[in-house]
Amino acid sequence: MLRQQLQNLQENHRQMMGEELSGLSVKHLQNLENQLEMSLRGVRMKKDQILIDEIHELSQKGNLIHQENVELNKKVNFLREENMELYKKVYGTRDVNGANRNHLLSSSLSIGDDSHAAVHLQLCQPQQQNHETPAEATKLG
Repeated sequence: MLRQQLQNLQENHRQMMGEELSGLSVKHLQNLENQLEMSLRGVRMKKDQILIDEIHELSQKGNLIHQENVELNKKVNFLREENMELYKKVYGTRDVNGANRNHLLSSSLSIGDDSHAAVHLQLCQPQQQNHETPAEATKLG
């Protein structure tokens, strides 16, 4: 009995795969076609649902990345403003040569419209602003 069931299942499988169809009647072929169409419809529905779920998940990830980008942009702008304030405290508005530093500072630190520009901040020691000769400096030291 189990052998007969196995043979029937194998025959059905071969027919589903399009093999050994020559001995089937038109009615049997139509039934087979309907079964295949229903199975194909189920596969397509499952595939569509998986794609919809993936699109939804990727959309959520995109929103999170956008929010993170906005927050990072705010932090960069805050640090840029803080850096300008510290630079003004250290150097004032004029440098050793008397040139105006505000224009230089704002143009070198501004990001502008390019939100993807790399920003490299670096701390450095202020330059010594007295013009003593090394001999005078050692005498005072």
